[in-house]
Amino acid sequence: MSNTLETNAILPTTANYVQQGEGPPVIMIHGIAASLHGWDDLIPELSKSGYASYALDLLGHGDSPKLDSRAYQMDWLFEHFSNWMKSLRLTQPAILVGHSLGGYIALEYARRVSAWTSGLVLVDPLYSLRQLPALLRRTYRRPHLNGFIVERTPRWLFRVIVDMTSLAMGHSSGALHSLPERIRAQMALDYTRTAPGVYHLPNTVEDLTRYLPSLSFPTLVVWGERDQTLSPASFPKLVHAMPRATGKPLRAGHTPHQSNPEEFHQMVMEFLRDVMK
Repeated sequence: MSNTLETNAILPTTANYVQQGEGPPVIMIHGIAASLHGWDDLIPELSKSGYASYALDLLGHGDSPKLDSRAYQMDWLFEHFSNWMKSLRLTQPAILVGHSLGGYIALEYARRVSAWTSGLVLVDPLYSLRQLPALLRRTYRRPHLNGFIVERTPRWLFRVIVDMTSLAMGHSSGALHSLPERIRAQMALDYTRTAPGVYHLPNTVEDLTRYLPSLSFPTLVVWGERDQTLSPASFPKLVHAMPRATGKPLRAGHTPHQSNPEEFHQMVMEFLRDVMK
């Protein structure tokens, strides 16, 4: 579905999203070059447990509008997200669940709109560029080249890259792949649907480290011990910095919510029950 947002003339006025269930609101925010389908397994779990679940495609991603720009700004994504949140007309504060870039947006929303935030679930969250390996930092500094490459890379090649990464990571249960086939197929599709200008976003993020001690919301941080996108050592530091945060590593890569869904869902449900007491 799409929804009209109250925003300025610079940004588009719609956001693609899904909503299921009734009860306290839980908002899910995906990572860079992904989509709302990253939460396909969590949404029904939330709905059957008595929560109203919402997941959107961020600006420039999935089936949401894509700006004709080679250099997306984080402020654009945040404004688009914030106006979408207003358009939902929620009657109570929400718990935000954010993965990677979505974790950054969740933290920013909690900082700026604290009255409408009741808790956070952060999955391998981005909060500082210092979390990125040096090679990735250098890569993101060349967004025009990244966009050029992405536009000219066929989906089958993205799928090969996703499959090779999944094979190399393996699964803690002994399975050949860390990610199921349907998730790998969706990841490849989402990469090709992402606006090239999105790859400029990391160059426009503010380091949130100094704000973390002021975010006193109940917070669950879940991360993959073998994350190769963001430093696993950075997540315990986040837990230590936030006054009411708890953390749990999983034997997984950058997407533990998709590679280890049963463990992840159990942790999320236990956290939600504690928050809602």
